[in-house]
Amino acid sequence: MSWHTGRLVGFDLETTGVDVEADRIVTACVVGCGGDIPAWPRTWLADPGVDIPAEAATVHGISTEKARADGRPAAEVVEGVVHALADAVDAGLPVVIMNAPYDLTLLDREARRHGVTPLTDIVGDELRVIDPRVMDKAVDPYRKGRRTLTDLCRNYGLRLDRAHNATEDALAAICVARALAEKWPQLRGTALDELHAVQQQWAAQQATSYAAYLTRTPGREHEAPSVRSDWPLVPHQRRSA
Repeated sequence: MSWHTGRLVGFDLETTGVDVEADRIVTACVVGCGGDIPAWPRTWLADPGVDIPAEAATVHGISTEKARADGRPAAEVVEGVVHALADAVDAGLPVVIMNAPYDLTLLDREARRHGVTPLTDIVGDELRVIDPRVMDKAVDPYRKGRRTLTDLCRNYGLRLDRAHNATEDALAAICVARALAEKWPQLRGTALDELHAVQQQWAAQQATSYAAYLTRTPGREHEAPSVRSDWPLVPHQRRSA
């Protein structure tokens, strides 16, 4: 049985911005889907402890006022998300994350910020990630156009009515992962452990290619050094005193 026909766990965050080192969680979803068991979405709304920029609120629909009024303390939310993912890993389930280094790195930094044991410290090297963005680029590298979750849903004939809603995005990522496996035999025919490892290689190759593109693009050369090849998350760098 291929990994895509069993139960998968989707994970998505909506946040205050796109800086994984500094921005905060606003909403989160961890949802199990498939395997002849009903979906069990777990969702969180956090008070991030900082103002939510208007640009971010426009994307996901959560204002600073709503987060403060209805959100749970950030540390409580971070701990809940980490434990939900750790439970999935403990059950041997792969976690589907669109652009995994963003969500997993930001979650890692939030855990450290709030004194929560990071996911990697709990599960070690047992985490197995399915990243539709990395896989799609690897199997169909010459397709033109963007590769956001909305774009991938459109390309594979899937509906995504409420993009940037954590639950909808987590479920959509699972659907895209399954669609990829259905279309591309090399994905569905690869064992989960091997697929996780090969995605690390693909992500590094893709980062190298993107950095080279920036280097030869006038006006964007300065962006190339900031491109990271780490996958599925950027390791935490301890700062010297």
